[in-house]
Amino acid sequence: MPRPRKNDSPLRLHHRFLSRGLRNTRDIVVWLPPGYGLIRGRRHPVVYFQDGQNIFDPLTAFLGNAWHAGDRATDLIRAHRIVAPVMVGIYNTGFNRMNEYAPTPAGFAGWDGEKCQSTGDAKRYAKFVVQELKPFIDSHYLTRPGPRDTALVGSSMGGLVSLYFALWHPRVFGHVAALSPSLWWDSRVVFQDFAKLRKKPEVRLWLDMGTNEPGWEVIRLFRDVLAGKGWREGVDLVCREEPGAEHTEHAWAARIGDVLEWMLPLRR
Repeated sequence: MPRPRKNDSPLRLHHRFLSRGLRNTRDIVVWLPPGYGLIRGRRHPVVYFQDGQNIFDPLTAFLGNAWHAGDRATDLIRAHRIVAPVMVGIYNTGFNRMNEYAPTPAGFAGWDGEKCQSTGDAKRYAKFVVQELKPFIDSHYLTRPGPRDTALVGSSMGGLVSLYFALWHPRVFGHVAALSPSLWWDSRVVFQDFAKLRKKPEVRLWLDMGTNEPGWEVIRLFRDVLAGKGWREGVDLVCREEPGAEHTEHAWAARIGDVLEWMLPLRR
């Protein structure tokens, strides 16, 4: 059973959650909305987040820069602007993060400029989320398990891998938000993979990029690829250019409220 982070905290921590498929463990943190469990029969949509340690708590976030997604959701719930969700933060595994978030094996430059190589384990990681983590969440919490009520959010490489969830598991995730996704990965292989689609999956997509991010204009090219496959802005696609925004946790935190409103409108 989940154990509370604090006595009055909406967060529940599943420490060292085991993946048999990946043969590793990671922490999973679950945020419960105000009033959770008080209304008989009430169930909630679920939003999953990549890089889960950055989403709720400054004590676990990168350089202390949390998104404060729980606070944003609480404000929106109380303003009657979103359906109250359960939110799940999937911690990354540190050094292995690039392997799990990369869809293909490819080289990249590390933070110190050193050349690194990813094994491209994103498909195995997605299988873990779909076949191991999601069934656990749906069996332990009051959730609505269908794709209409299941969403995924990621930023940077977490945004890139989230786009691949839309390709690989469209019957599981009905809404995917990719904030500042790493579209550059492996010579823009994501462009090729979406261009190969024979039929557009029934997945709503949010795509954004800050205009102070290097090469940010690439978002326009990817938008055109999506449009060519049948996504329509204002219908099942949002593509936003964020003026002056950089590639930082602070920038993503500033727009998570808008993402939640898009994913969880009170009337659908």
